[in-house]
Order: sequence, then C-alpha cells, then structure tokens
Amino acid sequence: MYKSIGMTVFELKKRLIGRINRTDNNELLEEMYRLIENEEADFTVYKLSDQQRSAIEEAQEQYKNRKFLTNEQADKEIDEWLGK
Repeated sequence: MYKSIGMTVFELKKRLIGRINRTDNNELLEEMYRLIENEEADFTVYKLSDQQRSAIEEAQEQYKNRKFLTNEQADKEIDEWLGK
C-alpha cells in the first residue's frame, strides 16, 4: 500500500482520478486498468467439493511422504505408455 505520504483513501482516489483525467498515455491507462482488474480477480473464492478437498489432502499427504515422480520419471513412464 502507498501510505508513506499520509493520504487517506479518499484523497488518494481523488488524486488518482485527477491524474487519470489528465493523461493521454494509452499504455499507462491500460496498465492501470490491468492492475485494477488483477486486484479484483485476486478475491475470487473457489468452492471445492468434498471429493476435490479429499483429493487435495491425499496429494498433500503423498507429497509429504515423498510419494511422487520427478519430471524425468514421469516423462519416462509416459514414453513407456505410448510405446516410444
């Protein structure tokens, strides 16, 4: 957050709106829009089913117990399945 200059949220919004209204820099405006869109996307709440939650817990347990394949091992198994 940008609080080092001691502005309230209202003051900061007012200054930003003023700067936005004064600029014709399309790249800057697009980047500002992208940042705002990303901030909104960060608050997406995913609702998992019991089955999904269980699968995640099982995968976490497997990882903790080092029951997983390296990329090389997985590639080798895939090649074997494909008959390469």
